[in-house]
Amino acid sequence: MIRAIFRWSGRALLAVIALVLVYQLWIFAHVWWWVDHDPSDSAFMSARRDTLQDNNSAATLRHQWVPYQRISIHLKRAVIAAEDAKFAEHEGFDWEGIQKALEKNEKKGKIVAGGSTISQQLAKNLFLSRGRTPWRKMQEAVITVMLERMMPKRRILEIYLNVIEW
Repeated sequence: MIRAIFRWSGRALLAVIALVLVYQLWIFAHVWWWVDHDPSDSAFMSARRDTLQDNNSAATLRHQWVPYQRISIHLKRAVIAAEDAKFAEHEGFDWEGIQKALEKNEKKGKIVAGGSTISQQLAKNLFLSRGRTPWRKMQEAVITVMLERMMPKRRILEIYLNVIEW
């Protein structure tokens, strides 16, 4: 009886691990594809479209891709200055910024500041929900590492500027 429970538990655990790995491979394939191809939408765009279609089934989103060269240098600089001043220096995570945000949030007793980089925000916007769970934050970290390892900073910024909600 106990042996059967352990066997069943082991199989269930292996199935969960296999599903997580398949999901990671699905994300990896998308990131790899987007190195050279523009994303047609993001998780946030899909969620927004679904919300609109709840009220009007014919509702759609219009999205026009703007190549990096056509994006204003002033916009690029302003976004980096406002969102992630160390964008060119870090590998996806601004540990100092994260520490400062944690301290500020602890002092206020609620979340008032975030330490997410442009790469982390892009990971969230492309694949994840708005939720703030430990699982989502771990997934965001994994996707951020994929983005940073597979794409040049210029491409990360180009995709970010094209899919982020303004």
